[in-house]
Amino acid sequence: MAEEHSAAASEERELKFPEVELSALRDRLAELQAERVSAPSFEDNWIFDRQGHLKKENHLLRLRLDGQGAQLTFKGPARFEGHTKIRLEHQTRVADVDSMRAILLSLGYEVARRYQKNREVWRLGGVVISLDHTPIGDFAEFEGAGCDKVAERCGFRPEQAERRNYLRLYEDYLVENPDASRDMTFRDD
Repeated sequence: MAEEHSAAASEERELKFPEVELSALRDRLAELQAERVSAPSFEDNWIFDRQGHLKKENHLLRLRLDGQGAQLTFKGPARFEGHTKIRLEHQTRVADVDSMRAILLSLGYEVARRYQKNREVWRLGGVVISLDHTPIGDFAEFEGAGCDKVAERCGFRPEQAERRNYLRLYEDYLVENPDASRDMTFRDD
């Protein structure tokens, strides 16, 4: 079956780095005169799937609630150019997160996983830099064309980028920590 891409689709280009000293990165971004787009804000993410079909196809359907509201995102399978992860991405803002969740559940999707983080966003040129504090550590994500160059200017080596997404990182964490919560959350809700 041929894959169709709408005009609203975009390609996400990303490098993610684990075990980041966020205060040091924040200082470096200020030195580079990056623009701080948003202060740290709480983010709650629900991953939806139907009998594991999306996961099997390496697709992701996410409903996110953050300081700017709710957003529904679909991501296609990842591919790599060098060390940069690239994924087809469709996303849209949602006016009512509870109604959107009800629609997805009514369509037969279920919450397969949930994860939370505190995210602070910066911008340098066309690259968005996210400083993420998660229940399993601190990360930095560089997104956009030229993300590898900006990451290097901030002291990171693209070949050391983490290829796994937060879901896969947490699944691997659960293998080593079987008594941890099923979901990557700061608290049980």
